[in-house]
Order: sequence, then C-alpha cells, then structure tokens
Amino acid sequence: MTRRTFVIAIDGPAASGKSSTAQMVAEKLGYLHVDSGSLYRAATAATLRDQSDPSKWTEQAVLDAARPVELRAARTSFYPLLEGRAIEDEIRGGEVTDNVSRVAQMPRVREWVNQKVRDAAKSRNVVVDGRDMGTMVFPDADLKIFLVADSRERAARRLRQRGTPASQQMLDDETMRITERDARDAGQTVPAADSVMIDTTGLTQQEQVEQIVTLSKQRSG
Repeated sequence: MTRRTFVIAIDGPAASGKSSTAQMVAEKLGYLHVDSGSLYRAATAATLRDQSDPSKWTEQAVLDAARPVELRAARTSFYPLLEGRAIEDEIRGGEVTDNVSRVAQMPRVREWVNQKVRDAAKSRNVVVDGRDMGTMVFPDADLKIFLVADSRERAARRLRQRGTPASQQMLDDETMRITERDARDAGQTVPAADSVMIDTTGLTQQEQVEQIVTLSKQRSG
C-alpha cells in the first residue's frame, strides 16, 4: 500500500542536535517525533539487563533481549517501552551511552530499528531522526535534512545539555570523544543525494527549526 503520510527525515552526526530539533519541528507542525536513537538505546539497555559484558554481545543476543521493546505514541512523540514500562532515564544513562554504538553497528539490529520506525510512519505524519533515515529507511521521504556542525561546537552543546560547567580540558576531551564517535559512525552518517544540508554551527536551535518548518510547508503545499 502506498504511503500517504508526510515524512521529514533528519540525519546527521552525533550531537548535531537531530533529536531536539526534530522534536521541536514536530511540535510546530503537529506531527509526531520518532527518535530512532531511542530504539538503539532501548535495545542496549535491554541487553545490559541480560548480559553485563558487552564484549560478548552478539546480534542474536541483542535481538532476543530487545523483543519486549515497543514504540508507543504520545501527544508529540513516540517513545520506547521495555516490558511495558517507560525507560527514559535508563536509556540516557552512562552505561547505555558507552555501548550504544556497538549495538547500532549490528546490521540486523539496524533493520529491526528501521522497521519499527517505518511502522510508526504508516498512519502518522512524522519527523524522524537518526542514522540512514533519508537513505535506507525513507528513501522517498517528502523532506530530507542533513544537519552538520563543527565537532567542537557539538562538544560544547553536549556539555551544556548535561548541565556540566565546561573547563577547557573537558571541552577538549568531549571534542575528542565526538571525533572518535564520528569515525565509528562514518558508514551510517552519509547524506542522501537529495537532502538539504544545514550547517548549524552558527545557528540557534530556533533558527534551524524555522528553516526546516519553512521547507516542510513549501514541500507540503
């Protein structure tokens, strides 16, 4: 059956502001936000409950642990449940953050995530963000956005998001972590040929949101 909903796909490297921007765009347009990264995090959290040693994780172990994970629609977004319970605090914890890249690199886990995101968009207008959104998941998305920003700026944003007073050393360390994450995620962070590139280094979040909302309204007629 042909998809008739409107899909905005937002891609970009780690800490480029994809999720927060997508959430604000969805709220302004009256769409629902789908954060694919939350599913990778939920799968990671579920596997940590089963197996404490990430070095021994296999694709099948992650998929088995993630079976109880589901997406539920709320007022402005979809959010993951594990065994029927909200797990937002758990999936944002340090242990999950340290291991989610390992899970996101597993091809079968990526397909599991991508299918759940596609299912969410079957009957709703959505703003989706994550990896491969405009290339693999929604190659026919109505609007594709690729957010980029300088690695040091992304590091500073991440520290501000954590509410951490940023010393020069902390900023240097976080920049290095961001750069290393970029290298690990390089294969999953490729813009679609027809995506609109937005460099957010010198933009406020409100400015980048307004750009995407304007583009969306132009595309939707």
